[in-house]
Amino acid sequence: MKRIGIVGAGHVGLVTGACFAKIGHWVICADNDEEKIRKLKNLEMPFYEPKLEEIVKEGVKNKRLFFTTSIKELTEKSEVIFIAVGTPSTSDGRADLSYVENVTVEIAEALRELKKKKKSIYRLIVEKSTVPVLTGEWVKKTLNLLTPTGVDFDIAANPEFLREGSAVDDFMKPDRIVIGVENEKSKKIFEEIYAPIKAPIIFTDIKSAELIKHASNSFLALKISYINAISQICEKVGADVEKVAEGMGYDKRIGKEFLKAGVGYGGSCFPKDVSAFIHLAKEIGYSFNLLKEVEKINKEQRKLIVKKARQFLWNLKGKRIGILGLSFKPNTDDIRESPALDIIKILKGEKAEIKCYDPKAMENTKKIFPELEYCENPYKVAEKSDLLIFLTEWEEFKKLDFKKIKELMRMPYIIDGRNFLDAEKIIKMGFYYTGVGKYPIKK
Repeated sequence: MKRIGIVGAGHVGLVTGACFAKIGHWVICADNDEEKIRKLKNLEMPFYEPKLEEIVKEGVKNKRLFFTTSIKELTEKSEVIFIAVGTPSTSDGRADLSYVENVTVEIAEALRELKKKKKSIYRLIVEKSTVPVLTGEWVKKTLNLLTPTGVDFDIAANPEFLREGSAVDDFMKPDRIVIGVENEKSKKIFEEIYAPIKAPIIFTDIKSAELIKHASNSFLALKISYINAISQICEKVGADVEKVAEGMGYDKRIGKEFLKAGVGYGGSCFPKDVSAFIHLAKEIGYSFNLLKEVEKINKEQRKLIVKKARQFLWNLKGKRIGILGLSFKPNTDDIRESPALDIIKILKGEKAEIKCYDPKAMENTKKIFPELEYCENPYKVAEKSDLLIFLTEWEEFKKLDFKKIKELMRMPYIIDGRNFLDAEKIIKMGFYYTGVGKYPIKK
């Protein structure tokens, strides 16, 4: 058992901490959001993530998981400290590393205080947040400047690959564990930490580990934008992008994953990681034009949905448009960079009347668009609507009674922004249906 500290109790930090406790370690999570820590101490989840509440309660009950607002307390009680704070995009698209820097300074201050009480101190400081390559050097430089003589520490990088909606399973059954270390001492500590997890462990230098995360996310974003570009070609020639993707996916060199056309990627990772990678490349003298095009295609997909709405309704002013799905993906309440937000903003700009529903994300959306009409279920959204736009592929939406939906709507128009509905069945019921890269609207 290791004594582990997690700085940051967001999606990454809380899942990581709870899962470490689940596999037998002693864990303390720190966050400067006092309300969030208060909720966690009362076993209230600050966000929705399947299975998370269960393992948090288990960890607290077994006295292996604790919460605090004090980095000083965390530093004193932990041998291994994971930094899992946010790295949002700045206004020019770079990764904002100020939170990482602030935490590093606080850890150094805590170590300085601890040195007054102890003769010998060792801490392993780990980057868990998604950070640009070379961040580890800055963390090490900062600690070297601020920690007193006699404090022994190592730096490491252990990037996360947790998908919202399946984060707990992703931690427990990962494809691989990537760890960047400086020496054998750090390597042995990680081997002990991850011993209960049966997965390949890839040990690298710190810079390579940092790059693996950005390179992976950017490549997946590229696959999504590539199939979305293909979807636009399919619409122009009358092909079916899902059949094209299926034919491509059987090729082992390509694979089926992330070849799903739709309204584009969103969330807290892909948009900021692609942007940060572009700016990092620029700073070291490389123009990453390929990723610039990935960003451009992704933004175009949102505008394409609004274009389809115009093709159905002619003018959008005064039209009632129902939005089903607000989170950037199913099984989460996260709306960060959700395509739905951009589409709603454009529709509002054209004076459309918007009704919406999402199983988990409405409270978060109300903070941005309080003026929208939020409905208690999809059928309320359908009432007297001229058009329904499906933007998140929640499982419950597949099971809707579309016969009832058609009776409730004023006009039977459906846009499937994720290509997840049974199109043929819906069309047979008398709906005018269009997806992305399939069933184009006839002029």
